[in-house]
Amino acid sequence: MSIIRQGSLFDMQDFYELEPSKRFEAVFSTLHMEPLLFAVNKKSVYGAPTELNYPAMIYALVARILERIPTIKDLIKRLTQDFMFRLDCGFLFSDRIPSEASFSRLTSKLSDSTALESVQHSLLLEAIQEGFVCDEIVAIDATHFESRDRSTPQEKKPSHESKKRGRKPKAEQEAFQLEVQERENQKSIYEKTIEAQLPISLEILRTEAPLEPNWGIKKNSEGKNTFWFGFKAHLAVGTNSQYILQSMMTSASLNDGKAAIPLLKGIQEWLPSLPIRYGLMDAGYDYVPIYQQLLNMKAYGIIAYNKRNEGEMIGFDEHFAPTCVREHSYRYESYDEKHRSLKYVKPKECETCPLSNDSLCQKVYKVKMDTDIRRYSAPGRGSEAWKKLYKQRTAVERVNAYLKEFFQLKNVRYRTGKKAKVHFDLITLVYNSTKLAVDRINKQMKEMKVAA
Repeated sequence: MSIIRQGSLFDMQDFYELEPSKRFEAVFSTLHMEPLLFAVNKKSVYGAPTELNYPAMIYALVARILERIPTIKDLIKRLTQDFMFRLDCGFLFSDRIPSEASFSRLTSKLSDSTALESVQHSLLLEAIQEGFVCDEIVAIDATHFESRDRSTPQEKKPSHESKKRGRKPKAEQEAFQLEVQERENQKSIYEKTIEAQLPISLEILRTEAPLEPNWGIKKNSEGKNTFWFGFKAHLAVGTNSQYILQSMMTSASLNDGKAAIPLLKGIQEWLPSLPIRYGLMDAGYDYVPIYQQLLNMKAYGIIAYNKRNEGEMIGFDEHFAPTCVREHSYRYESYDEKHRSLKYVKPKECETCPLSNDSLCQKVYKVKMDTDIRRYSAPGRGSEAWKKLYKQRTAVERVNAYLKEFFQLKNVRYRTGKKAKVHFDLITLVYNSTKLAVDRINKQMKEMKVAA
């Protein structure tokens, strides 16, 4: 299950073959515990003293993911029976093993704070500073995972009276428009269009994201609809380093495209030193506001085109490249960043075409990106450069699969969205911690090899 860049001396599989003590020490050393301890410790000197070893409990939750221990009950059993595991997690001889209720209260305290996100942010900044993360390309995708809860029966909606057809009278038109505007104002930011997210701050986009489990639907590889009750994990992954640069958990019913702008804004505000140049996404993210957000970051969208009842463009091919009189496609050559225009040159067929010297044949064709930022990006759609970039989108799909298979993303043990988010944030944190630990070991091994 190697997820380290090609040419590494030491990969993730080798890391899991280390002794547990060394493995835990390497991962724990990457974590800044201060925000987590501040979130769970007592804020007052009054009241009963705290008898729990909170740092050891947090390390135990991290070790549970690394060791793929399915439940908290099994974690407590392991702490009770395995003396070395208990010491590796940081419990002292005098510490009692926490109960399931104690771990539940710890999770509740973490769910009321943004401590896990702060630790994730600090870890990424360290990885950037040490040179392990310097991605110019970010890939965004979503994956689903089920809730432990079962779906609740839906209440039957009251039947509405049939509306009268035709245009409303002028006397009623003004009242109707006010009613429509009032309904629009009452919607949350995620119930509005994606375009409404552009001027909204990152903090609001994060805090208002829907978390409660509900029904989701998507098409599988065979084109059939699949349903699940639970959540969606939205990830922004660096294609070169394969670190999770930003992550979000939402309800299953949220459209994938509505999580793209919060993820991109998170990279823009929290990781400004990253030189992001391209954003790779599938057709589910083909919306103009997402391209606009990328342009605001001085980046370009490499997004699969999603045709929405659009007619054929006369004079252009399927990739929106201009065509000649004989309907041969012009070839994308370059992009002029100063004038924001794409340059197309004459087709190869012009070499043998009898009209090559005719006035109807145009040798060079330039298209302004602002003509339609959804159809024209740099490099041009359908070009070899575009295809080569888009292939790197598999990085985020690979990370999605690793989180499910090896980091217990599919093993949600909580009923509420807030606690499930703690589980999700902890998983992404442990994944990045493991990546950083492996990269540091690789660096040490290379230095030792050079010194020898």
